[in-house]
Amino acid sequence: MENQEREHKRRVRYKGAHPRNYNEKYKELQPEKYGATIEKVIQKGNTPAGMHIPICVNEILAFLNILPGQTGLDATLGYGGHTQEMLKRLEGKGHLYALDADPIEISKTTERLGHLGYGPDILTTINLNFANMDEVAAEAGLFDFILADLGVSSMQIDNPDRGFSFKKEGPLDLRLNPERGISAAERLRTITQGELEGMLFENSDEPYANIISKAIVSQIEKGEDISTTTKLQQVIGDALHFLPGDERKEGIKKSCQRTFQALRIDVNNEFEVLFEFLEKLPTVLAKGGRVAILTFHSGEDRMVKKSFKRLLQAGVYSEVSTEVIRPTMEECNRNSRARSAKMRWAIKA
Repeated sequence: MENQEREHKRRVRYKGAHPRNYNEKYKELQPEKYGATIEKVIQKGNTPAGMHIPICVNEILAFLNILPGQTGLDATLGYGGHTQEMLKRLEGKGHLYALDADPIEISKTTERLGHLGYGPDILTTINLNFANMDEVAAEAGLFDFILADLGVSSMQIDNPDRGFSFKKEGPLDLRLNPERGISAAERLRTITQGELEGMLFENSDEPYANIISKAIVSQIEKGEDISTTTKLQQVIGDALHFLPGDERKEGIKKSCQRTFQALRIDVNNEFEVLFEFLEKLPTVLAKGGRVAILTFHSGEDRMVKKSFKRLLQAGVYSEVSTEVIRPTMEECNRNSRARSAKMRWAIKA
């Protein structure tokens, strides 16, 4: 019995060039050890599991015009791709503060950047929602530049344990910070049909909001627990069975994407948080300070556009972007998750 307990446990077999199971992708999950595998995945236009490829890096850096000695804020640390590039521009002088609401990923990124030589002397990472950035500014002082990337990180999307995607079986969670608030599954248990329909329409412009909301609430009222990603996908698919055969697969896929997006925005209070962030921005930017914001949803982009325009007219900003800046076609071909990105910027008067 004792010998059986001590028996060597074999490593999970790496199934083919690109295993389907997240936990079997141990090469992609260890980029520092399997660099060649990572490069092959990226060259194929995919994002390696556990990684996130930063978007619009050149456009962001060109606008922010970071100089050594400045103090900056990465309001959404994520995998740290943008952070690393901004740190390079500081050339070891000044300081960068980086926030992230996700306690799971921030520790990994802090350790990764530390191994690259970016320690507490130049970088401070804080597990904090970016709406509370004024708490950091109270101690750090005003910021010369700020970046906010509002997209969900690929690490969160790809990990089935986080419940951000319907492509893999996992708990229907969708929280950026799984230690706070309620999960999407809990949210659905008490929601009304009218409330859910409004959520789907407002948060993701879902054309079948009425049909999908009725189907979900009907399942819950029958005692069915929609607690996994695949269960929600199944309910949506069954509700849209009337779609023409040649349109059904793609139509269901897009409605699933929009439904998951709507729920994610709701459980994380993303619109409320963004509103608070935009209102506080002028109070934490130094004179001449620059802010760049990446959005991935039309509702977010409208909020940013309206805020920048209103504060420009009020004389708070001296200049704002008049048009959105989008990733190049080359970048979109290399990274499909860049296609919906829009960048806007403002300069403090």
